[in-house]
Amino acid sequence: MKILESAENYLETILVLKNKNPNVRSIDVANELGFTKPSVSIAMKQLRENGYITVSEDGSLNLTEKGKSVAERVYERHNIIAKALMALGVDEETAYSDSCKIEHHISDTSVRKIKEYFISKNIKI
Repeated sequence: MKILESAENYLETILVLKNKNPNVRSIDVANELGFTKPSVSIAMKQLRENGYITVSEDGSLNLTEKGKSVAERVYERHNIIAKALMALGVDEETAYSDSCKIEHHISDTSVRKIKEYFISKNIKI
């Protein structure tokens, strides 16, 4: 089953927020993405029902192994694409903005090849 782009964004956001603070709640995700709390609550319910997250009694969001796997994959793609674009001369803000759009649609093969190319040229990405 293919996961929706919006679900990937939510999982990636949870991962990034948890790297800053292990106690992430729906309101934190809403604030980070600029979405309403009710919209995020609905999304969190769907992610929970599909086995991507768990919610503790205090409302903290936790990625399951399945959710963490998706979040880490998307986050890695995001960074590889952004850094590759910056290595080509794109400014940082544009590179990260564009990588957000590209990360959900680019194939695993293309990401791997981009990574291999920059590594072969000793360009840190």
